[in-house]
Amino acid sequence: MSNPPLPIKVIIFCGGKGYRLREETEFRPKPLVEICGKPILWHIMKRYEKYGLTDFILCLGYKGEMIRQYFLNYLSTNNDVEIDIKSGGVTAYPHLKDNPPWKVTLVDTGQNAMTGARLKRVEKYIDTDFFMLTYGDGVANINLKQLLQFHKQHGKIGTVTGVHPYPRFGELIYERAVVKKFSEKPQSKDVIINGGFFVFNKKIFRYVTNSDSCTFEREPLEKLARDKELSYFRHTGFWHCLDTYRDMEHLNELAHTRPAPWET
Repeated sequence: MSNPPLPIKVIIFCGGKGYRLREETEFRPKPLVEICGKPILWHIMKRYEKYGLTDFILCLGYKGEMIRQYFLNYLSTNNDVEIDIKSGGVTAYPHLKDNPPWKVTLVDTGQNAMTGARLKRVEKYIDTDFFMLTYGDGVANINLKQLLQFHKQHGKIGTVTGVHPYPRFGELIYERAVVKKFSEKPQSKDVIINGGFFVFNKKIFRYVTNSDSCTFEREPLEKLARDKELSYFRHTGFWHCLDTYRDMEHLNELAHTRPAPWET
């Protein structure tokens, strides 16, 4: 069951071209790639909804019109519908389905803009002291309530969630020309990467510019770290991003378990 709504907005980057998933992204934006019959974007938003975070700002870019149409047609696509052929009237019956209590702001942030520019271009929609931010291609069973509390306690401009990278390749332990041990799916215990779940206060907008080339993960976050204004929240549970076709297949396999690991 979801918690009561919180007056905190969630920005989701949805504008990238997803080159490494061309099998799918040639025809649709990566956030609409389906996992178990629902766009991965839907799964991400449901995670936030669980913690009462239901006010979303989507930064659109590549094939953004498809994401726009997905939400504009959400009621008629996901509910029983009555169509009056003679008059052309359409009536949706949303009360018959469990529709999410989302408010979604769809913003065209440019076809070629990098993430920093996309963030800057939605600044005008942030009317609270702080907000949350994530990418439209990663799922996790992160406790967002704890993330929020952590950010408030540390009083920094930003908080980034650190995760262990999921294994991609088999690891070889060898001596000279002889393999001593083979591990098909090793888990790195030493490397921590950006897991893509952030909290920021509005001062972050001083670090980004409107230039298309402004990449959020480069100069803005690097400068924030140099200024000692970026805190680190560790997530040790499930995390996975949709980067390649193999990732899509794996996430679909996981999604057929109930509940899926990012839902627990």
